[in-house]
Amino acid sequence: MLGLKLPTDPRWVNIVEKNIDEILTDHAYCEQKAASTAISLIITFPEYTELIQEMIALSREEMGHFKMVHDKILARGKTLGRYRKDEYAIQLLKFFPKGGNRTTQLVHRLLYAALIEARSCERFRLLSEELKDKELADFYQKLMVSEAGHYTMFLKFARKYGNKEEVDKKWQELLEYEAEIMKDLGRKETIHG
Repeated sequence: MLGLKLPTDPRWVNIVEKNIDEILTDHAYCEQKAASTAISLIITFPEYTELIQEMIALSREEMGHFKMVHDKILARGKTLGRYRKDEYAIQLLKFFPKGGNRTTQLVHRLLYAALIEARSCERFRLLSEELKDKELADFYQKLMVSEAGHYTMFLKFARKYGNKEEVDKKWQELLEYEAEIMKDLGRKETIHG
């Protein structure tokens, strides 16, 4: 369903289980960035009313997810760790050329967001199925469903605002590019890396 060209190596869950506090911190910041992306789209593309309405709801939902993750951190007797650069996101951004008209910029941002949500969904599914901590596994099961909805929403908007054939071609190229990135990632206690 997600169309990802390279699935996450299931051994990634072993890394996560040895570093739960680190993955929760990384996950919390991912939720913040997702809310920030929604707000950024509102600010940058205010003329797209339907998109704005969805981004308002998404920013609220993502901050709700941040709170849920933060609460998990606190329940474990920890505090939110420091922010780290997201190598996955940095590498993904290199796919898109700078410039272009507003529509092209919007479509690129929507595709970028769709792919991040798709990879998050795939990783959350893996966590929900493989984590030995059943409470955390159930937590990631619930979040997985939400991420799948976000992925399809971003892709739907990209196809709506861009030329569908061009968007679908760019999406496939992005999926191939992302698969190459993922060959060098998946060895750290991060949601995407």
